[in-house]
Amino acid sequence: MSAPSSGASGASGASEPPGPSGPSGASGPPEGSGPSEAASGGSSGSSGSSGRGPALALPGDPPGGRRAIAVWSIGVAVYFVAVIFRTSLGVAGLDAADRFDVNASALSTFSILQLLVYAGMQIPVGLMVDRLGTRRVLTLGVTLFTIGQLSFALAPTYGMALAARALLGCGDAMTFIAVLRLGAHWFPARQGPLIAQFTGLFGMAGNLVSTLLIARLLSDLGWTTTFVGSSMAGVVVLVLLLCFLKDHPEGHEPPPSEHAGATYVRRQIAESWREPGTRLGLWVHFTTQFPAMVFLLLWGLPFLVEAQGLSRATAGDLLTLVVLVNMVIGLVYGQIIARHHAARAPLALGTVGVTALVWASTLLCPGDHAPMWLLITLCVVLGSCGPASMIGFDFARPANPPARQGTASGIVNMGGFMASMTTLFAIGVLLDATGGDYRVAFSSVFVLEALGIVQILRLRARTARRERERLVASRVEAVHVPA
Repeated sequence: MSAPSSGASGASGASEPPGPSGPSGASGPPEGSGPSEAASGGSSGSSGSSGRGPALALPGDPPGGRRAIAVWSIGVAVYFVAVIFRTSLGVAGLDAADRFDVNASALSTFSILQLLVYAGMQIPVGLMVDRLGTRRVLTLGVTLFTIGQLSFALAPTYGMALAARALLGCGDAMTFIAVLRLGAHWFPARQGPLIAQFTGLFGMAGNLVSTLLIARLLSDLGWTTTFVGSSMAGVVVLVLLLCFLKDHPEGHEPPPSEHAGATYVRRQIAESWREPGTRLGLWVHFTTQFPAMVFLLLWGLPFLVEAQGLSRATAGDLLTLVVLVNMVIGLVYGQIIARHHAARAPLALGTVGVTALVWASTLLCPGDHAPMWLLITLCVVLGSCGPASMIGFDFARPANPPARQGTASGIVNMGGFMASMTTLFAIGVLLDATGGDYRVAFSSVFVLEALGIVQILRLRARTARRERERLVASRVEAVHVPA
């Protein structure tokens, strides 16, 4: 979410975008293809002629049902609140600049520090989820991001406010991957795509609350009352989590973890990174997520108000449009990839290309302001960036066994947040250096998109080859499994 950042869950518990689901395609593996393919998530079906993935009924699958929905909903509620806290600064950027009397570079430092902490925590959090389980990690995360939001509300100085955002980012970093793991432990693998997309949907709903409710409360009630009041949502979800959330249903306990220690950590990271699918997932996430996250997290409102001459109300409506489009396109992308896994890379690259084209058209538009139709088009296109970033997790999932899914997802999730952090900083510096020239400042977007496209093209063929090899190996193993 995330980019911004925004996420979901896969069959193995840490893969965000949807894997294969629905009826098996003709090109899928034969029934009873064996445990090795199940471990890979079954998504290697993309190498088949039709690109469709099989819907596997795995031995020992969780039962799903109403109890699973209830437990998973608590985890999603935690993620929902975390996204509200994460994105609340996006509608409060101008208020924060006035409250702490800071310039554009100092204002961008709020979001940069928050994302730096978030990105830096992804691999440690992935390891924690693999080792400790969902409930413990979510409990710590809720506690930290609630204290961070409350501290931000009461901070009297810029330095204390920075520390509060760092604490918030640390807690926020613990929610997404843990919720992915929770969904995989409670639902059958074939429902992974649906669970993935609905997780992302509710995360974007948290962004919607920020753009609608937090913005209005800031105008009506002021800074302190708004942020103190919002922090109470963290207390509510913490109580629900402690009272009702369980890591897994009865009879579906995961196998005991390996011993802890530096050797375990190094092996998890090294083996995850060695897979080209993990690295490709990181670069897909890197390239697709950051344009929308930068826009929603901090610079969208100032750009629309100061550079485009819109009122704050109209700018808020356009930010809301980005979120609403994200929610709709997320479900569309999920259905496409569930049925045609070979569409992953084309969808990601197509989204990047269209985003770059519309951004360039907006920035190069003659005159002082771009026409409203073009700004609306820009917001619609930015709404596709979050769903496209989820595709990165769908490259990492089939490349890693369940025991490494948390670590692999943490690596992938770093991508978009590193790109967002870099761009937030570049825009702030360029705005100060050019006297507020948004055209120059936002041109930094194209540099990172170009870097990401090069890496995606470099790793794409290698990842596809490994998936084909894995599919062939699983079929060979299935042939030798005794009847």
